[in-house]
Amino acid sequence: MTPGNTIYLPQIGRSIMAAQGETVLQAALAAGITYPHGCRMGRCGACKSHLVSGEIDLLKHTPFSLTEEEKAEGLTLACRAVPLSDVTIGWLNGEDEFADIPTGRFEGVVAEAVDATHDIKLIRIRLDDRAQFTFKPGQYVRLLYPDCSPRDYSIASRIDEELIEFHIRHVPGGLTSGHIFAQAKAGDPVTLVGPFGSSFLREKHCGPILGIAGGSGLAPVKAVVEAALATGQMTGRDRPVHVYFGARALRDLYMVEYFEALTAHHGNLSFVPVLSNEPHAQMRCGYVGNAVADDFDDLDGWKAYLAGPPAMIEATVPQLVARGMRAADIHADVFFTPDR
Repeated sequence: MTPGNTIYLPQIGRSIMAAQGETVLQAALAAGITYPHGCRMGRCGACKSHLVSGEIDLLKHTPFSLTEEEKAEGLTLACRAVPLSDVTIGWLNGEDEFADIPTGRFEGVVAEAVDATHDIKLIRIRLDDRAQFTFKPGQYVRLLYPDCSPRDYSIASRIDEELIEFHIRHVPGGLTSGHIFAQAKAGDPVTLVGPFGSSFLREKHCGPILGIAGGSGLAPVKAVVEAALATGQMTGRDRPVHVYFGARALRDLYMVEYFEALTAHHGNLSFVPVLSNEPHAQMRCGYVGNAVADDFDDLDGWKAYLAGPPAMIEATVPQLVARGMRAADIHADVFFTPDR
């Protein structure tokens, strides 16, 4: 069996291996590299890259994520590019697209476990050595809970908070999330591995921000929004920050009062809950992506941070692009790992 091919990433001066049939993005993420990406499905173009040398098999993708003209110029999509030889490939954006934070293994215990909704629990973890754990707002870690398979969860807390917060939804039939949701209690030992992810706040971007969350995807959006607001206060350059929170029904919403309090304190912040499956006289109804599309005509110069079900992200990304947002300004870490 062919062992695979070498991928050289010039921006970080590192070579990694791609197994046979593995895409450039899959190989990079498996190696702990925060390669810029979004949908992972060839629909958004956020992982657009320059193929410097080598041959690839480019898998199916949408025309607006990579045009024929761009292909002729040597561009490709890392999430769709399967190396057929050793390759050299680099993403298109600058230093702000690379987190440059080493991953590690961190031990701790559950400090709090409280219900947020009927199927989402807020878990706060106290690490043995909090000072050694660093991350960028919007990143995630691999959570190792006793007697459970490892699972990836986004960090909801600020970088300066002592406790590390996660929003864990009980996936129907999910063994890991079900166990944590039903049995997590203060004092339980837990291990974090990470951080990972490329959907973190781009600190050099000074333009408007869209945070779009579905369900427990509110966790990383909360972290990004809090950091963006804090940066605005420190620099005196407040920019518009709009948060859209999609849920099925009223009982699936949480932290609404918290975000309403934030909007009362920050005049540049708006918060819009959207219900998809339950009519409500005082609340927006329908799909969260449609609500965003209805509210904005021109998103050129904006950045969007998306988190939630893959179907929500897949449906929303084309709507943002259709309103002028560059694919490179759309950030999302999509989790497809089955919860078994």
